Amino acid sequence: MAPNSLFAVLLRSPWWISFAVAAAVVALTQALVPVPYRTLASLGAFPFVVIGCIALSRQWRQPSAAQSRARLEAAASMSWPEFEAALREGYARQGWQVQAARGAADLAIEKGGQRMLVSARRWKAARQGADVLEALDKAVREQEAQHGILVTLGELSPQAQRFATANGIDVLRQERLAALLPKS
Repeated sequence: MAPNSLFAVLLRSPWWISFAVAAAVVALTQALVPVPYRTLASLGAFPFVVIGCIALSRQWRQPSAAQSRARLEAAASMSWPEFEAALREGYARQGWQVQAARGAADLAIEKGGQRMLVSARRWKAARQGADVLEALDKAVREQEAQHGILVTLGELSPQAQRFATANGIDVLRQERLAALLPKS
């Protein structure tokens, strides 16, 4: 799915927006379509209801803003062994097999034949540069993994952001990182 398609945008939006769009489609079809065809035309709202249900399911499992802040603050105060254990627990909870990795990657995760490398050792750095991503990308290629994931509490430099986008490296931060970490 294209990242800026209507459905992709609705999946990232609050769930109720999809239901509001569905209601608007039904209201418009009831007002503008001849009576014999209203029911059939109203079925055009069904994809928006499905997207709303998917968004609701995803958002239901996400921590609240306060919980996210608390988890990220707790992560910032952890030592490396504590943070690594929290990451291992989070990935295991999502069904990934977690192992130690070598080189620029700290963890190797596998599920359903897909292997990804996770670099997290510099998670506390305020700003990540492209050097960390280049090393992770090299490790991904050398170890024949499908993707790389950089875990950080900080920001990426513009050059690092471009490198991550160009090389398909996922940057796990903010709400996504908070959702992965265990409840504090």
